Amino acid sequence: MESVVTGSRPDADERFDTARITAAVDALAEKHAGREDLFRAAMAQLLKAEMIEARAVAQAVLLRDRHGRRCAERLCFVQDEIIRILFAAATRHLYYSPIPSGAERMAVVATGGYGRGLMAPESDIDLLFILPYKQTAWGEQVAEAILYCLWDMGLKVGHATRSVDESIRQARGDMTIRTAILETRFLTGDRPLYDELVARFDKDVVQGTAAEFVAAKLAERDERHRRAGLSRYLVEPNVKDGKGGLRDLHTLFWIAKYVYRVRETDELLECGVFDAQEYRTFRRCADFLWSVRCNIHFFSGRAEERLSFDLQREIAVRLGYTSHPGMQDVERFMKHYFLIAKDVGDLTAIMCAKLEDQQAKAAPVLSRMMARLLPSTKRHRMPDSDDFIVDNNRINLAAPDVFRQDPVNLIRIFRLAQKNNLAFHPDAMRTVTRSLKLINTQLRENREANLLFMEILTSNDAEVVLRRMNETGVLGNFIRAFGKIVSMMQFNMYHHYTVDEHLLRCVGFLQEIERGGNDEFVVASDLMRKIRPEHRAVLYITTLLHDIAKGRPEDHSIAGAKVARRLCPRLGFSTADTETVAWLIEQHLTMSTVAQSRDLSDRKTIENFAAVVQSVEQMKLLTILTTADIRGVGPGVWNGWKAQLLRTLYYETEPVLTGGFSEVNRAQRIAVAQSEFRAAFTEWPEPELHSYISRHYPAYWLKVELPRKVRHAHFIKANEQAGNKLAINVGFDEVRGVTELTILAVDHPWLLSIIAGACASAGANIVDAQIYTTTDGRALDTIAITREYDRDEDEGRRARRIGEMIEGVLEGKLRLPDVVARRTSGRKARPFVVEPEVTINNQWSDRYTVIEVSGLDRPGLLYQLTTAISKLNLNIASAHVATFGERARDVFYVTDLLGAQINAPTRQAAIKSALIHLLVTDDVAAQPAA
Repeated sequence: MESVVTGSRPDADERFDTARITAAVDALAEKHAGREDLFRAAMAQLLKAEMIEARAVAQAVLLRDRHGRRCAERLCFVQDEIIRILFAAATRHLYYSPIPSGAERMAVVATGGYGRGLMAPESDIDLLFILPYKQTAWGEQVAEAILYCLWDMGLKVGHATRSVDESIRQARGDMTIRTAILETRFLTGDRPLYDELVARFDKDVVQGTAAEFVAAKLAERDERHRRAGLSRYLVEPNVKDGKGGLRDLHTLFWIAKYVYRVRETDELLECGVFDAQEYRTFRRCADFLWSVRCNIHFFSGRAEERLSFDLQREIAVRLGYTSHPGMQDVERFMKHYFLIAKDVGDLTAIMCAKLEDQQAKAAPVLSRMMARLLPSTKRHRMPDSDDFIVDNNRINLAAPDVFRQDPVNLIRIFRLAQKNNLAFHPDAMRTVTRSLKLINTQLRENREANLLFMEILTSNDAEVVLRRMNETGVLGNFIRAFGKIVSMMQFNMYHHYTVDEHLLRCVGFLQEIERGGNDEFVVASDLMRKIRPEHRAVLYITTLLHDIAKGRPEDHSIAGAKVARRLCPRLGFSTADTETVAWLIEQHLTMSTVAQSRDLSDRKTIENFAAVVQSVEQMKLLTILTTADIRGVGPGVWNGWKAQLLRTLYYETEPVLTGGFSEVNRAQRIAVAQSEFRAAFTEWPEPELHSYISRHYPAYWLKVELPRKVRHAHFIKANEQAGNKLAINVGFDEVRGVTELTILAVDHPWLLSIIAGACASAGANIVDAQIYTTTDGRALDTIAITREYDRDEDEGRRARRIGEMIEGVLEGKLRLPDVVARRTSGRKARPFVVEPEVTINNQWSDRYTVIEVSGLDRPGLLYQLTTAISKLNLNIASAHVATFGERARDVFYVTDLLGAQINAPTRQAAIKSALIHLLVTDDVAAQPAA
C-alpha cells in the first residue's frame, strides 16, 4: 500500500532544505517558549513561505522540462516534509511526552490521491491519523496542531482519526474508505501501527472481495463519466474525472492493487496485466495527463480540472506546441490529448479482459452490452467464417494468426459482428490493434475489403461499428484521410466533439433519419424515401467524409471534394456518383448558410440557391446531409426553427427547379400552413380567426413552425385585450440552453437596435433572432439569449428588466449607450480569434443591398451593428441573426433613405470600413434616437 512513486527524488528537491527548516522551527519554539499561540502562528508563517517558494521552483522546473509526473512527485515530497516537520514540532515542542504510554502512539498516513505520492498544485491533502485504540487527549491535540497549522497555511485538508479496528470496520462497509485505505502511504509517527493496518486490511477486508470491489469501481466510473460527459471526445474535457482522464488510470491501478496485490505500477508488467508496450502506454498517458493537470492548476491558481477553451491555448504554449499550416497550436495539443484519452480507454478494455479471463468478476458487469447478450457461455464457430468464433456472444479469433493469413479479416471481423449482432471480445480488439501494419496499399485496393466496408457503413448500427473500427485504428489506416482527422479538435465553441466523433455521430443521425418516426427529422425522413436508390450509399459516404479535410490550409469543403474524388472509385462508386459525392462535400455548408442568413421570401435568394443545387435530386441529398450535419454538431444546435427554415428553403426552391417560379405552388403552401393553424384554433370565431390570419405576411406562414404560431396567437390576443402597447413573453429552451423573449411592440425604425441594446445592458448575449412585422404595423420579434441563471424564476426577472428598459428607451426615459457601456466595460478577453469580415453586394436581392457581417461574438454586438448601420443613413428592411459558437454571423437587408440599393462603390467601401472598425475595436456605438 506504499507509494506508487519509484526511483530517486527529483533533482530540485534539494531546494527544500528540511534540516534547515526544522532548525528554524526549533529556534521559533525556543523564542516563543510558553507562548504556544505565537509559536504556532510563526511556524505556519515560516512553512507557508517555504511552501510558496518550493511551488515556484516546481512550476519553473515544469515549464522547463514539461514533465508533469515529476512535478507532482516534487510537490508531494514538499508536502510530506512539511507534515513530518509539523508532527515533530507537535510531539517535541507542543505536546512532548518523555515516557509515552501505549495509547500515546500515532501514525500519520497519506490517503487518497495524496497517498499515491503524486500531487497537483491545488489538490486537497487527505490525512489519516491512526491510533492504537480509541481517541486520547494527546492524540487529539497532536492531530489538531498539525491540521490547524496546515489550514493556517491556506491548504485544503481532508482528515480522519481512527483506530486500526475502526478503520477495518468502516472499510468493510464503505467502498470510498476502502479505496482510501488501499492507497495509504506512511508519512511519519509509529510505523508498526501502520504496518498493522496494512496487514489487517489485506487479511480482513481485501481477501475474497475482489469481484465486489471491481464491480463497484467500474460502476462508479460509469457514473462519473455520465456526470462529466459520456463522450471521450468532448472539446472541453475534464482532465481528472472525464472519460479517458486521470481518474480512469487511477481506477485501473486501484483494481490492480486490489486484485493482483501489486504495490508499484511496474508490477503490472510482472503479473501479466500489461505487456511491455502497454505498460509504456500506461506511463506515457499518466505523464501527459499530469503535465496538463499541473499546468492547469498553476495557471488558473485553483483546483480547476476542466480544460476549458480559455485555458487550452495557454496550456498548449506551456507544453511547447506550435502552429502548423491548417492547424493551430491549441488544436495540435488537443488532438494529442484526445489520442491519449483513447489510449486510456484501450488500457481499460485490456484490464477488463484480463480480469474476465481470471474470473475475477462477474462477466455481465464487464460490459452492459455483454450483459444484454448473455444467454449462454458457449463457444462455437461463426457460421460465415472459419476464422472467427462466437465466445460468450462476442466475436473472437479462431486462431492468433487469422489476420496475417488473410488481412481482409481486419475489415471482415467488424462486418461479421455487425451482421450477427455480436459484441467484440477485448482480446480480438487487442490483436486487431497489433495488426495494423497489415493494412497496406494492397488491402486498401482489395475489392472485397472495400465492399465489406461499404456494407458496414450502410447497415444497421454503422455508428457503433465504425466507432470500434476508429478506436482500434482500423478506420484511420484503411481510409488514411480519416486517420488525419482522428482526435482533431476545432478550437471553437460551435463544435462539441472532435472531427472524427462528429462524423461518426452524423452517420448515426443519418440512420435515424432513414428509420423515420422522429419528429425532429420529418422533412429529411420524407426526402430519404424519395431519393434514387443508388444515392443511398452516396449519402452515407458523403456524411462520413464531409469534414474529412479539416485541419488543412485549403478550405475543407474544396479539399474534401478532392479526397472524395480519389477515394470513391476505390469504394466502388461510378464516375457520376463520385462527382455527386464531391459536389455534396463542396456545398455541404451552403444550404445551412442560406437558410439561416438570407431572406427566404426574396425571390433572388431562391433563384441563386436553385442555380447552386441544379436539380431536385441534388437538393434532396443536400437537405438530408445538412440536417444530419447540424444535428451532429452537438446538443441543442438543431431545433424546430432551423428545421422550418430548411423546409421553407427546400419548398421555395423546388418549383424553380421543376420549371419556373410557381406562385400557385407557394400560395398552396401558405394555404396549407393557414389551414393547419385554423385546425389548432377551433375555439376562435371564424371572423376573428380570419382577421388574425390576414395580419401576417406570407413569409410568416412559411417560415414559422406551427407550435410557435399558436403561442404567438395566444400571446398577441391576451396582450391586445389587456391594452398593452409593449409585451414580452418569456420561454425556456432546455435543450439549447437559451431563454426566448417574444416581444410585441409598435414597429419602430430603431426597434431592433433598442431590443439588442436592452439585452446587452442586461448582460444577455443574443444567439439568434426571428423578426416579423404584421400588416397593421406591429413588430413580433423572438430573441434567443444565453442563460445567465440556473433557475427559471431568475431568468424571468432578467427578461422583465429587459422589457422595462425597452419601454424606457421608447418613451425617451433612458439613454441606451450609457447603460450598455457600463455593462460591457471591463469584459474578460475571449480566447478565440475570428477574422472580421463584411460583405456587401446587390446580387442576393433585386430590391435590397445585403450586408453580411461575420466576427467574434460579444455582448452588445447586434446593438452596435444596428446602431452603426442606422447612423450610416441606411434603413434595415430585415435582419437575420445567428451565432455559431463564438462566431456571430448577422445579415442585414438594407436600402438608403430613399428606398434604393447602395450601388456606389465609394459608399459601399465606407460602410464596410465602418463596420470592420466596429468589429475590431469593440467600441460601444452611440445612442440611437428613440
